[in-house]
Amino acid sequence: MVLRLDYKTEVWVDWCPGCGDYGILTALQRSLKELELKPWQVALVSGIGCSGKTPHFVYANGIHTLHGRAIPFATGIKLAKPDLTVIVSGGDGDLLGIGAGHFVALGRRNIDITVLIHDNQVYGLTKGQASPTLPAEAKTKSLPKPNIQEPVNPLDLALSAGYTFVARAYALDIPLLTEIIKKAIQHKGAAVIDILQPCVTYNDLYTQQWYRKRVYRLDQEPGWDPVVRDPSEREEKLAKAREKAREWGDKIPIGILYQDPLRPTIIDRLSQRLASYPENPPATAKISENNKPLIDKQLLKQIFKKYIIETSK
Repeated sequence: MVLRLDYKTEVWVDWCPGCGDYGILTALQRSLKELELKPWQVALVSGIGCSGKTPHFVYANGIHTLHGRAIPFATGIKLAKPDLTVIVSGGDGDLLGIGAGHFVALGRRNIDITVLIHDNQVYGLTKGQASPTLPAEAKTKSLPKPNIQEPVNPLDLALSAGYTFVARAYALDIPLLTEIIKKAIQHKGAAVIDILQPCVTYNDLYTQQWYRKRVYRLDQEPGWDPVVRDPSEREEKLAKAREKAREWGDKIPIGILYQDPLRPTIIDRLSQRLASYPENPPATAKISENNKPLIDKQLLKQIFKKYIIETSK
């Protein structure tokens, strides 16, 4: 499939025909365009897997990193240059298997990063092994025997870890996915979208037809309101979000489950401790002039020592 990135650039996108990744990519590109974000204002970070190719197909800063390490890369980018819109694109195996510790840490810190989970229940790039989200006893076409492990619920984990924007979407409902991605990017805090994504090659259980019969939109439910507008509402709205997060089977809700704009981000907290941050983040610091360093080693050591003392208070 040929994809046009801008008016003069074309790339060949080589996912399997019918893959849900095409829907995610389309929704992501539409979101960035509708938010009028320029390429230099966005950093898109991925790990390893089919989803890892996403930055190659988006006209923005792209960082294709190591397996399970997309979130720490993104964290460093956001802390060094807070004005960037930072997005992580990763698979369920990448983010919830080897990268699960980083996934939890992002929620605890409430860093202003948007995480897109390409959730197809298998390791697609390595020929369909069971991923952390495949239910126990499920047997996809590439498994010699049914899955022996219990699954991870990405939404339950995110709510427990402290993410302040938690949503589920379906990769082939592109209009709704586009709107959710836009709201996640605009949210100030850690945002995650668990995107149900059919793998047409290796997952013959959770197919397009299977999802179409089951997904329903939360925003069409009378009275559904996931937004915390007062701290006293948190526990009630968290409880309702957890209930929807665990709904799986004949009916699967898609939409925003929980949004709390009131909790401070890690950058808000750092700003209280370090007076010049984030107005003067490390990425904008002037380190040389006329090819000569402006900071000597001894001064640099003093700065680090002061930083460690300040941040440990």
